[in-house]
Amino acid sequence: MRRTRFPALDGLRAFGALAVLTTHVGFHSGDSLNGPFAGLLARLDVGVAIFFAISGFLLYRPYVVAWFGETEPPLTLPYLRNRALRILPALWVAVILAALLVPRQDGITWTTYLRHASLSQIYVGSPAADGLTQMWSLATEGAFYLLLPFLARLLISYERPTRKAVRRRLAVLTCFTLLGPVWMAAVNATDQPMAGLWLPGYLGWFAVGMGFALWQVARSSGRLGHSALDTLSTVPGTIWAVAAVLLVIASGPLAGPYNLTSSSAGQAFVKSLLYTAIAACVVFPAITPSRRTAAILGGRIGHVAGDISFGVFCYHLIVLSLVEQLFDIKPFEGHFALLFWPTLVLSTAVAAASYYLMERPIMRLGRRDRSYDVSPVGLDSAANATASSTDPWTTPDVSPASPSGQG
Repeated sequence: MRRTRFPALDGLRAFGALAVLTTHVGFHSGDSLNGPFAGLLARLDVGVAIFFAISGFLLYRPYVVAWFGETEPPLTLPYLRNRALRILPALWVAVILAALLVPRQDGITWTTYLRHASLSQIYVGSPAADGLTQMWSLATEGAFYLLLPFLARLLISYERPTRKAVRRRLAVLTCFTLLGPVWMAAVNATDQPMAGLWLPGYLGWFAVGMGFALWQVARSSGRLGHSALDTLSTVPGTIWAVAAVLLVIASGPLAGPYNLTSSSAGQAFVKSLLYTAIAACVVFPAITPSRRTAAILGGRIGHVAGDISFGVFCYHLIVLSLVEQLFDIKPFEGHFALLFWPTLVLSTAVAAASYYLMERPIMRLGRRDRSYDVSPVGLDSAANATASSTDPWTTPDVSPASPSGQG
């Protein structure tokens, strides 16, 4: 099996984990609600769009490679097995730790924890357990995992990968990017917050990555000619600067309130659309990286940070709760720095232990291949290729009570 790595994506996953941790600390300290950096701290939940786009790219790309190579697409059962091996062990450990270490609010029972362990909590109108509010995004990701084999086969079937066929599919995926903003606007207009956690509201963010995967394979195989994207790939700094400007715009009132109150339909639409654009601008330079970009984002430090990023996502709210208990800090009382640094250091340590002592051994054992490289890759393969074991886990920073806010 021949595999093509996209090392710069490692650094982006680490950046996303840091953004999620930071926005949660900002919410717990109250600094994302008031203060000079409130807007920026509140909008770091844009990590969800970035992670979903990376997942769409890495998981859809093997199907595109199979389509262009006229081979069989990835087998569904091994693909789902690999997804389960990647996310379930750390998820279940986090659920157990949250149940044992994080104080329970009223109404939280063992049934609540079982729902989180089965990723079914977003479909039941009950409060999320403290320490696990970020797991709604993993439930949404799980829904995408189940949908992808059918959606991918639908997109690659019926015709050969001619230039016209590729362009038609790119047009379809572009249309998907409007589904999320429309869905979120409808959710807020009809006051249905639980529906704001479901896959349709985020399918467009996955489609960003899927479109990039199709473009990248088609361009590298010569099926598509030179376009504006090729020019943009030579100026990554400019593209990331555009992403920063869009984040500043999203940090204003145009994208809705910073707290858990509902947005208007228009604000929800704008925020979703802005996050789509930010995700596209952040991810694109990493799939067509310059040597310098690959060295910075995909070097040894970036690689290790990317490997443990899922653990940081899973455990950081539990660690944050313990830090609050240790320093006797109540929610919204401030003390951002006092919360941030211990949470970052301890979450990184716990995540590293989880990855090297549990997650990676389980992935290797589950595949019955101890030499298997569990680093994030894009796959150029023949029949039966499966996605990388550590592709992005996508970690939006919102709670069931607020599809577009912090948990």
